[in-house]
Amino acid sequence: MAGSSTLLIPLVAGIIGLGVLAQVLAARLQVPSIIFYLLVGVVIGQPGLGLVGSETFGGALSAIVGLAVAIIVFEGAYHLRFERIREAPTATFRLVTLGAAIALVGTAVAVKFAFAEEAVSWNLAFLVGALLVATGPTVITPILNVVPVRDRVATALETEGIVNDVTAAIIAVVVFETVNPGASSEGLLQAFALRLGTGLLVGLIVAGLLYYLLQYIDLSPGDAPRNSRLLVLAGALVAYAAANTIATEAGVAAVATAGIALGNVDHPYEEDIEAFKGDITLLVLSFVFIALAAQLSLDALIDVGLAGIAVVLAVALIIRPVLVFISTVGDRFTRAEKLFVSFVGPRGIIPASVATLFAVELNSVAGELRNEAAEASGQEATELLAQADLLTSQAEILLGTVFLVIFATALLEGGLARYIAEKLDVIPMRVIIVGGGKVGRALAERLEDRGENVVIIEEDEEIVERGRNEGYTVEIGDGTDTDVLRSAGAENAKTIVAATGNDDANLLVSQLASSKFGIDHVIARANNPDNVEAFEDLGVRTISSAMATAWAIDNQIERPAIAHWMTDVGRTGDVQEVEVRNEALIGEAVRDIGPMLPEACLIALVSGEDHTEAQVPTADYVLQKGDMVTLLGRRESVRDGMRMVGGD
Repeated sequence: MAGSSTLLIPLVAGIIGLGVLAQVLAARLQVPSIIFYLLVGVVIGQPGLGLVGSETFGGALSAIVGLAVAIIVFEGAYHLRFERIREAPTATFRLVTLGAAIALVGTAVAVKFAFAEEAVSWNLAFLVGALLVATGPTVITPILNVVPVRDRVATALETEGIVNDVTAAIIAVVVFETVNPGASSEGLLQAFALRLGTGLLVGLIVAGLLYYLLQYIDLSPGDAPRNSRLLVLAGALVAYAAANTIATEAGVAAVATAGIALGNVDHPYEEDIEAFKGDITLLVLSFVFIALAAQLSLDALIDVGLAGIAVVLAVALIIRPVLVFISTVGDRFTRAEKLFVSFVGPRGIIPASVATLFAVELNSVAGELRNEAAEASGQEATELLAQADLLTSQAEILLGTVFLVIFATALLEGGLARYIAEKLDVIPMRVIIVGGGKVGRALAERLEDRGENVVIIEEDEEIVERGRNEGYTVEIGDGTDTDVLRSAGAENAKTIVAATGNDDANLLVSQLASSKFGIDHVIARANNPDNVEAFEDLGVRTISSAMATAWAIDNQIERPAIAHWMTDVGRTGDVQEVEVRNEALIGEAVRDIGPMLPEACLIALVSGEDHTEAQVPTADYVLQKGDMVTLLGRRESVRDGMRMVGGD
């Protein structure tokens, strides 16, 4: 038996190894790793192989899954920053409130009518609906890693995943009490409030203690980073266990609260904690997904048949788009972005884990009823067997439907997400920087802070590793190689910057960018000032290191205020150039457009359609289609002004 003590250790090690291989393969193919986790789990869980079964982990499965979920949810919540939520506050709030309610009710109705022949109760339908509210960071984050959408889109998806994981888990537990005959009879609203309140309170207490320990307690100077990582990991597990002890499934709310609270305050060793928890999460995620998928037989998926497929179609093609378009009404999401968010709603670890545990519990109760029926006789035995059969049927429908939705949405939405994003054109145009040295990384930092989608190309493995550790997207290879440029996304780039320390390489990169990929904005760094003229003769916009330094010093001498302000551009203020595409502004004078712009945003420069001569416009200057307008002002005001002028 696979669950024997002699085989359990190699089995666990094997599952973790398969999970790591799945993660590497997923990264290579740029698809969510959950796809491979599920496939591996189902394969090793088939009865013919005898590797993993319902008895493999004994009664420890629920505890293992619970602690793993605690780590996964905490890690996702820890990365959720309040300043990012401000990118789309209205849409985000609606997605986790109105959108979640639409998902719950809509899915319940779909389940009820799809399984009409099985006479599924409303209680079971709402249980499935509650579980399928959750998308979750375990499936959203891998998609966003390979589909670099705008911040407002990513923030809405990430926040929805974190918050809905919590609410879905709590609602599902509350609804399950109406399905499970052995559960308590608390009021639904009271039970929900108890679990959510417990989770919030425990999470805030744990986050406060962790902050105090990290900020004010000496954690041993030599081992402080390591101790801080272990301390936070232990804190997440303690928050989960403490809240769960008070109220079932309150632990999910506790770790989410603790993660968000701790992640949004400044404390020592933040980068160490983020990196460590990310690695731990990948390990437990791979193990838990594979272990849970192994509990599912293909027969369970097949048994739900056409009814299950109908639920999948309703969830993915009707309910999800409806809730997204309603939640984003009046917000700054473009139609293409709304369609992309509608498509990206795969279900993750919470529905998988909770559904598995519910099914195990229902089957356990059914087994007890059958034992009682064996000791009873007549009508009583018949009724007990009927109740047991009903619970078994409910467990099969619950597990089969939930996992079918997880499989379908993970495979289709996760696997096709990048393709759909490219078709809808929701991936911002890339800026490619060839050369990952100090100049390249400093430029990347400023551009990314302004919301640009930056990719660095570097062939030095040490510099590649450093850049990736600092959070940049780095393509390893020679930037003068056409295939490397193409792999980095040159065909979808708006700007290529040749910033290496070799002028010959910079010149070749510039020529390839113009001739092979037709990129209009090509900028080269000239390390030797004598090469500037030769670069510009070839039509390459060139920045000389010597001249750039001279300009910076001159600005500090003659224009210190603007020099300091420009140094901090992208943080408090901003200067951006945008093409006039808004039909309402074409033919209007600057004096009339000024009051229409956001507060603390003004037109500094205007250049004609040929983009060659920039001038400070007079009040009587009339904007024409194709004019390039330079906006100057506060960061958010400039971004809003760009959307207005650009017609976005």
